[in-house]
Amino acid sequence: MGNFLDKPNTEKYNEHGNGNGLHFGVSSMQGWRVEMEDAHHVRTGLGKGLEDWSFFAVFDGHAGATVSTHCAEQLLESIINCEEFKQSEISEAIRTGFLKLDDTMRSKPEFACGQDKAGSTAVCALVSPKQVYIANCGDSRAVICRKGVADFSTQDHKPILPAEKARIQNAGGTVMIQRVNGSLAVSRALGDYEYKNVQGRGPCEQLVSPEPEVFIQDRDEENDEFMVLACDGIWDVMTNEEVCDYIRSLLLITEDLEAITNQVIDTCLYKGSRDNMSIVLVTFPGAPRPSLEAIRKDNALNADLDKVVRDVLRINRDMDFDELLKAISSLPNFPPGGGVNAKRSFIESIYKELCPQQADSVCMYP
Repeated sequence: MGNFLDKPNTEKYNEHGNGNGLHFGVSSMQGWRVEMEDAHHVRTGLGKGLEDWSFFAVFDGHAGATVSTHCAEQLLESIINCEEFKQSEISEAIRTGFLKLDDTMRSKPEFACGQDKAGSTAVCALVSPKQVYIANCGDSRAVICRKGVADFSTQDHKPILPAEKARIQNAGGTVMIQRVNGSLAVSRALGDYEYKNVQGRGPCEQLVSPEPEVFIQDRDEENDEFMVLACDGIWDVMTNEEVCDYIRSLLLITEDLEAITNQVIDTCLYKGSRDNMSIVLVTFPGAPRPSLEAIRKDNALNADLDKVVRDVLRINRDMDFDELLKAISSLPNFPPGGGVNAKRSFIESIYKELCPQQADSVCMYP
C-alpha cells in the first residue's frame, strides 16, 4: 500500500498535566502511515522568572521524523533565549526563535550534506497570565474556543494562498497540483532545506519559508474555554467548529482530557483521516465542566443505540458494518461535530457480539 499500512496502528501515546490554572491532555497516534513523524512539547512553568508561563506545541513531520523531533526538543529554548524575549518583545522573539532554530539545524551534518530531506510544520502557544502568543508555520493549526464557539484560528500556509504563491514564484518555483514544485503540500516549514537554496534571497523569501505567523490573544478569564493545537490529520476531516463542538460535548461528560483527545483522534480515524494524528487540548478556567444532565443524555443515547442496533441486526444478521452505520446515521442526538462516528466503537462492540463472523472478515476502518 505504498506509504500506508494494511491496517492502522491505533496504539496511542498519552500525556496530561496541569499548572498555572491550565489543564492539558495529549494524544498522538500513528494511524495508517508507515512511520510516526509527529512530535509535541507541553510544559506548565518555564523556569526561573517564567513560572507562570506555559508552552504547548505540535510538530507534523514529513519525509522523516528528524526535524519534528529536534524542533520539539529545541524550539522553546530557541525562543526564550532570544534577546527579544528578554526585552519582553515576545512576538519578535518567537519569530527570531523559529528562524534561528531553522538556521542552526541546517548546519547539522545530515542536513548539510543533503542526505536528510525531512521537514516539519509547527504550531505553538506561549501562555502568559494575560496573553496567549500563538505561532503557526505550515498547516498544523491552533483554535481557541470562547463562549462556546471557535473564536480564533490560525491560517494554514498552503502554496495556493496568493501571498504564498507569489513568494514561491518570485523565488523561481511553481505551484502545481496545489504543491510547491508539484511536491510539497505546505509553503512554510522548518527543515525542507532542498527548497531553501535560492541564491540572493533571505530565509523568508525562499520556496519554503521558516517564518511563523504570530498572533496575540488577550486572555478572558470568564469566556476562554479551551485551546486545541493539532496537526492536519485532525483538520483534514473535521472543521474548527466541529472540533470545538465535539470537545465541548465531551467536556460536559468527563474531566479526563486524555480520554477526550483519544476520542477525537478515534473519531477522525473513523471519518477517514489517513495521516498521523496529534492533538493537544488545553482547558482554561472557564472551560465547561461535567453535568449530570449531559451524562444522563449520553447514557440514554447509548441505551437507544444498543436497542436500535440489536433490532436492525435481528432482522438482517448478514448486514455488513458499513450498511449498519448508514442505516442508523440519521438518528438524532449524536454528539455534535462527531456524528455517528463518535459512537462508532460502541456500535462496533455490539456488531462484533451479534455478527462475529462478519466482524472478523470486514475491515472496520474506512
